[in-house]
Amino acid sequence: MAVEFRLLGSIEAYVDERPLDIGPARQRSLLAALLADPNRPVSADQLVERVWGDHAPHRARETLRTYLSRLRQALAVTDEVSIGRRAGGYVLTLDPGIVDLHHFHQLLAMARSTGDGTAAMDLFDQALALWRGEPFAQLDTPWSRAARTEAENERTRAELDRTDLLLRHGRHHELPAALWAQTAERPLDERLAGQLMLALYRNGRQADALDRYQDIRTRLAEELGADPSPPLQRLHQQILTADPALAPPTITSAATPSPIPRQLPAPPQLFTGRTRELRALTAALDEPAAPGDRMPISAIGGTGGIGKTWLALHWAHQQAERFPDGQLYVNLRGFAPGTQPVSPTMAVRGFLDALGVVPTAIPADPDAQAALYRSLVAGKRMLVVLDNAASSSQVIPLLPGDSTCAVLITSRNKLTSLVVTHGARLILLDVLGHTEARDLLMRHLGADRLATEPEVAHDLLRCCGGLPLALGIVAARVAAHPGRALSMFAQELVDHSTRLDALDAGEADLSVRAVFSWSYEALDTDAADLLGLLSLVPGPDISLSAAASLAALPLARAGAMLRRLDTAHLIQQHLPGRYRMHDLIRAYAAEQAHRSLAEATRVAALRRLVDFYVHTAYAGDRLQQQHREPISLDVPVDGCRPEPLADQAAALSWFEAEHACLLAAHRLADDQRWDTSVWQLAWALRTFHRRRGHGHEDLALWQVGLVAAERLGDLAVQIQAHRFLGSTWSELGRHDDAHRHLEHALALAEHTGDTTAEAHIHMALGWVEKARGASRPAADHLTRAAQLYRTLVNPVWEADALTTAGWFHAEAGRYDEALTECEDALRIYRKHDEPEGEADTLSSLGYIAHHTGRYTAALELYEQARVLFQGLGYSSNEADTLDRLGHTQVALDRPDQARRSWRQALSIYQAQQRTTDAERVQEQLAELDTP
Repeated sequence: MAVEFRLLGSIEAYVDERPLDIGPARQRSLLAALLADPNRPVSADQLVERVWGDHAPHRARETLRTYLSRLRQALAVTDEVSIGRRAGGYVLTLDPGIVDLHHFHQLLAMARSTGDGTAAMDLFDQALALWRGEPFAQLDTPWSRAARTEAENERTRAELDRTDLLLRHGRHHELPAALWAQTAERPLDERLAGQLMLALYRNGRQADALDRYQDIRTRLAEELGADPSPPLQRLHQQILTADPALAPPTITSAATPSPIPRQLPAPPQLFTGRTRELRALTAALDEPAAPGDRMPISAIGGTGGIGKTWLALHWAHQQAERFPDGQLYVNLRGFAPGTQPVSPTMAVRGFLDALGVVPTAIPADPDAQAALYRSLVAGKRMLVVLDNAASSSQVIPLLPGDSTCAVLITSRNKLTSLVVTHGARLILLDVLGHTEARDLLMRHLGADRLATEPEVAHDLLRCCGGLPLALGIVAARVAAHPGRALSMFAQELVDHSTRLDALDAGEADLSVRAVFSWSYEALDTDAADLLGLLSLVPGPDISLSAAASLAALPLARAGAMLRRLDTAHLIQQHLPGRYRMHDLIRAYAAEQAHRSLAEATRVAALRRLVDFYVHTAYAGDRLQQQHREPISLDVPVDGCRPEPLADQAAALSWFEAEHACLLAAHRLADDQRWDTSVWQLAWALRTFHRRRGHGHEDLALWQVGLVAAERLGDLAVQIQAHRFLGSTWSELGRHDDAHRHLEHALALAEHTGDTTAEAHIHMALGWVEKARGASRPAADHLTRAAQLYRTLVNPVWEADALTTAGWFHAEAGRYDEALTECEDALRIYRKHDEPEGEADTLSSLGYIAHHTGRYTAALELYEQARVLFQGLGYSSNEADTLDRLGHTQVALDRPDQARRSWRQALSIYQAQQRTTDAERVQEQLAELDTP
């Protein structure tokens, strides 16, 4: 069934080329507001602003829900489009290519990326032909006006690009009439004027081309008080002199290739030397490969500051064209003091994100994630750069399985086992030779500066010992103080010879520590103290808000000081608002912090940082799951300023950005025996971990959290720890382990009289027993949970018991009871805006309808559930619903639809390593295809 939406003119929808009634003007406006951002959450507030602007009715949200319901009904004729709910708002799920506005952008991207001029022209023509009039016609809100302007500007750019293409391909004779018409609409467009002048000139109308220049020159002067741009003036001069360069081209130029993943950090500046090592790296690629040969793997080794990454990035950028399918990069942080190395699982997860795999398609099992990564890069010419590796065991899981790829590794270790097992080529770096070191310093400072004090320059080079990092920092300080004698820098370097002994450059009187001291000692006290505190931070980086709490500073003050440290090259803002520190600088700054800051000061700073993560994560969790039972937090310690999070979308973004830091903060809290923070952080991360598939991380947090709870002697916390450990084990398929923890939690809850916990645990045990095949105990636990929930005052929890009872009764064939229970639960969920429970219950009602012969009703109920699950991102439940939906479609004699549903379910089951479910669906598909 072909579906098409049109925004480039009046707002229209078509199914199989027949108009689809999408309702009155405001309802059409709502559809347009969703179509503008397909497959992304749009909040209710944003939708109200887009549809009504400053004139929203009193009950705008209620009206919005009514329109959404009607649109869902209108779009129910096709399974290619759905409107669902997700954290952060409403999502219109569809292929963007069926919306003319997005298809327009797709065609333009294809036109600009293809190297075939004829194909590009055809694509431009197709794109421009989609326009039927004014975009978003009949809409008049600030949003629609801005969207209309953006679309019209892109159309203008497309017309100009198309004209450039015609001119490049010698088709100037087709252009004057059309360009004169565009000029009437945009008389001050200088790019258009240049195109018209060139077209006229190439058509033998030099005088007309010069007249057009004089016309726009006069208009610009009179209307804007400006002269024509330099490019237009140069074109005018070329036309005056009949420059041969303006003759029609005889060849076409290739267009820029399509964008591909390129994760390499920026290439290093002023690279010098390493000729032998560069040749060795290239030789690994140039060696002829026999069938079955292993991929080229090069491992650059050497001491800290020797320039391993400097060399790796320079070479990788040099050879980038040999890897047309892109480059992947990860800093494995193998030698980062105060933090854990990046695990292979986390690195693979980052690669999967870079390769465009959506979170719901990423398997839970780490081995399956690695297999998926290898499958995605198989057969591609890609470079994988693994920077700062700790060991071979950290690297091996990240190696592609195909010889078409190449791998480049840097490490302070030799990675000998990688040589033995995978044939890696070791390239061990020594210090730079004197000539190379002098060349590097000269490129930084200039020959004249070194020539003024040649003997001192020689001493400087000698003291730096050929260490590239030391040479770079020395050069930066010298360049920043042009009036300061080189002898003063040399004297500072020689006098400091007792720090960072483990990273000595190779001679007794040379130390990288002295190089760092120059920058450090130039800081004021506040900045130096902040650098010292930053060196104690356990995570891979830190945000501005977290740094402000760490140092107990106002946000603006913290931002100014971080910028100062960034300017001094002591930290790096590697992402907007996020800062990291080089390993060597961190080690030096940590020594300074232990010397200059009292232990109480250091501990208080880390306490503020952990509190920042606890309170912000807790607030974020409340935004994600409003019906979860809250916990009590103490007020933040003095100086801690938790980050305000606006809504669910902001909370999710924050968790994504801070995840590694949150895990590191949890380890820090455990190391410091801040046991309350240990379990509270685990609690605050629970919803995020469950929704994003971080089951193993969640398990690790709660295992530590249980120990902390036992140290506290707090039975209520121990109950929570055992309960969540049980739930997490169950989610990972370890039901016996889950049962053990839940039984322990239940005993504690009964002992302490915690009715709420007891009810939740009985509910969890019901599901675990059911998974273990023990139907009678499962029913007993569920009955007890329902009894306890009735004594409580949370209607959503009662609905949880009702819908679970409904499902158990439905599976037992007691459909009348099941129907009543599920319908009661559905009313409660909808009344209290609980979409997850609503989806679960709709799926159960679909099952009941199917098994009582009401197949059409089942079809509708399953589809409603599927849309909700998809909107929530709960792909596991979506797969189960698709599986059941397929059976209903078979019962209605719709085998093609059933095949599509089961294939979708199978894809999810396989991605999540749900082998039993996948095998069952494969058998169903086989039976469907059996005559």
